[in-house]
Amino acid sequence: MPWARILADAIVVFHASFVAFVVFGMVAIVLGLASRRGWARNFWFRTLHLAAIGVVTVLTLAGTMCPLTVLENHLRRRAGQQSYPGDFIGYWAHRLIFFDAEPWVFTLAYTLFGLVVLGTFVFAPSRRPGREARGVSGGLREPHPPSASGRPAA
Repeated sequence: MPWARILADAIVVFHASFVAFVVFGMVAIVLGLASRRGWARNFWFRTLHLAAIGVVTVLTLAGTMCPLTVLENHLRRRAGQQSYPGDFIGYWAHRLIFFDAEPWVFTLAYTLFGLVVLGTFVFAPSRRPGREARGVSGGLREPHPPSASGRPAA
């Protein structure tokens, strides 16, 4: 069934994108915090990032396989595939995100990475929606009050 192979490849691409969001999102957050960029404290980005690694950590600690992997494997069997035969996208995306190691290595890595993400969330908290940065209102600085002469101070 060609549709099953196509869906399986799409799942691998989504899976690789999810992994990239978690890994590169963390890099972006750390670099953004270090350079004092406001976007690094975006509440929705930080919450989604924390939730993404949180799900991975919980699934791993529970000893549950990733649902994306389970679905991809099911679709590959439906398509009559056992491996990645020369399908470029499926083959390389799969090689990029899957490694051969003992299960405890992944559990430890995911848990430690999750703790790092949680640590940045706690020690460099995001800004909640509706709260403005200090000294900023609506993204513009407050105008200076007028001077004694009635003209705005510089």
